[in-house]
Amino acid sequence: MYQYTPFDRQFVHARAAQFRDQLERNLAGTLGDDEFRALRLQNGWYIQRHAPMLRVAVPYGELNSAQLRAMADIARKHDRGYTHFTTRQNVQYNWIPLPQAADVMDKLAAVDMHGIQTSGNCIRNITSDALAGVAADEAIDPRPYCEIMRQWSTLHPEFAHLPRKFKIAVSGATEDRAATGWHDIGLVLRKNEAGEIGFQVRVGGGMGRTPIIGSVISEFVPWQQILVFIEAVVRVYNRYGRRDNAYKARIKILVKAEGQKFFDAVAVEFKNILERDLDGSAHLITQAEFDRVNACFVRPAGVVAQPEVAAAADLPLAYRRWLERNVHAHQVAGYRAVTLSVKRAGQAPGDVTDAQMDQAADLADVYSCGELRVTHDQNLLLPWVKAADLPALYEAAKAAGYATPNIGLLTDMIACPGGDFCALANARSIPVAAEITERFDDLDEVFDLGDIDLHISGCINSCGHHHSGHIGVLGVDKDGTEWYQLTLAGSDGSNHAPTAVTGKVIGPSFAASEVVDAIEAILDVYRAERTAGEKFIDAVKRLGLEPFKAAANARRTATARHSDTAEA
Repeated sequence: MYQYTPFDRQFVHARAAQFRDQLERNLAGTLGDDEFRALRLQNGWYIQRHAPMLRVAVPYGELNSAQLRAMADIARKHDRGYTHFTTRQNVQYNWIPLPQAADVMDKLAAVDMHGIQTSGNCIRNITSDALAGVAADEAIDPRPYCEIMRQWSTLHPEFAHLPRKFKIAVSGATEDRAATGWHDIGLVLRKNEAGEIGFQVRVGGGMGRTPIIGSVISEFVPWQQILVFIEAVVRVYNRYGRRDNAYKARIKILVKAEGQKFFDAVAVEFKNILERDLDGSAHLITQAEFDRVNACFVRPAGVVAQPEVAAAADLPLAYRRWLERNVHAHQVAGYRAVTLSVKRAGQAPGDVTDAQMDQAADLADVYSCGELRVTHDQNLLLPWVKAADLPALYEAAKAAGYATPNIGLLTDMIACPGGDFCALANARSIPVAAEITERFDDLDEVFDLGDIDLHISGCINSCGHHHSGHIGVLGVDKDGTEWYQLTLAGSDGSNHAPTAVTGKVIGPSFAASEVVDAIEAILDVYRAERTAGEKFIDAVKRLGLEPFKAAANARRTATARHSDTAEA
C-alpha cells in the first residue's frame, strides 16, 4: 500500500495544526461559527442531528493494522466506543465532542490519516475495488492511478469550490465492484488493440433525487493524460454547473441537460490544455512519477506462490458456507482474499466497535501482512491470506464475530445511519435493518434465497445507495411520520447484474410497520416462481415488477386488516 513520504507527513501534520488554531479561535469566540463552518467541513467535520460527525478518508479503501488500531483508540477515548464504515470507503464517528476535534486530527495524522476533502464542494475521496491488486479478474491494478489522482486533487486550488461535491471511482477488473457507473466520473482501466493502457471514462452518474447512470464520454484516454481529461471535465462543470439550486447543482444535471454540447466542451478544453503545454504545465503523468507511486504497490514481502491444497470432502457445513461466501479467488496461487463480515445482529450495518477493530487488526497482522480494505458493502477485507491458513483464520474470525457466511446475501445489507444520526434524513434506517436481520435470522433460508443486494437509505440523498439495490428501501416523510418506498431490479454493476441499473419504485410507500412484511412477500413470489438456479435479480427481470408489486400490496392490506382487528 502507499507509503507516506516526509512531505506527505509534513502536509497532514501542518493541516492538523492549522485546524487546531481554527478550532481554538472558534471556541474562544474570535472566529465565528459561519466562518468556522467552511473550515471544519474542509477537514471532514459536520454538525449532525445530535453531535459533531467526523468523516475520515480511507483512500481507495486501503488500511494497515496500525491505522485501524488508531481508529479504535479514537472510538474508545473520544467517541462512544464505535465507528461506521461507509459505502465510499470512509470511516465516520458520530459523537466526538468538538473541543476534542484537534486532538483527534493529531492522532489521525500520526498514522498518516486525515479528513481532508471528505466533505465540501470539492473532489472527494477516490474510491476503488476493495479487491484491487489481488482480484483474479483484474486486468490492471487501479491503486497507483488512484493515488496519483488523490495527490493531484488534494487542495487543488481551482476545484476547491465546485457547484457541488464531486466523486470519482476507478476499477481495473472485469466485474465492476467500484460501482463506477454511479459516480460523477467513473473510470475503467483497459488495454487497446496495441496493448496500451488507458481509461474508459463515464461522466454524469449519481443517485439522489435524479438517479442517472454515467454516460461514456471517451472509450480510451491514455493513462498519461487522464489527469488532463479529468481537469477538462471538472473545468467545464465548474464553469457551467448550476449554483443557484442545490438539487440541480450536480454534474449529472448538467450532462443530462446539455448532452453532446457538454461532451464537445470537454473535448475542446482537453485539446486546449494539451496544445498549450509549451512549458510542461499540463498535468501529464510521467513514467517516472508513475514508477515512484507504483513501487508502493508491490506484493508484501514473503507473498509468493504457494501449492494449492485440495479441500477435504467432509468439511463442516458452516465452514463450507464461509468458504463459499466470504473467501475469494486471488491472483497469487495458494492465496485468497477473505471478507470479514461486519453485519451482525444487534449492530447497525457498517458499525464496528473499538474492540472489534482491534480484533480485526490482530487478524490482519497474523493472516494478511498487516493490511485490510474497507469495502463498498461496508465490510472489511483481508487481501493476503494463505489458503493453508484458512482453517485457522476461520476459527479466529468466528471467535471475533467476523465469520458470518452472508457476503452477498440478504443480511449483508447496505444501510446509511439514517434519522438516528443524520439531520438530513426523513426516516430511520437502522430499525428497518435490524428488523430484516431478525426476520431472516435462519442461515438456511438466507442461503436458499441466494444473491440479493438489499440497500437502505434514510432520505433521497441516497447514502445507502438504495437506487442500486436488487431491493431498495428509501425513507420518506409524510406529515412527520416515517414511510418507506420500495424499489426493485437496481444494480451497482456487479456480477449479479453486470450493467448499472436504476431500481423501479413499486407502488405507494409503506408504513414502518409494513416494510419488512412487504419485503418478505416479494421474496415469497421469488421462491414460488423461480426456475432451477435462477437468482433473484434474474427472476425479477423475467417476471417483471407486477407480481412482486401485487404481493407487497396484498401483504400491506393483510397487515392493515390484522391491525384493525387487534385494535377492535
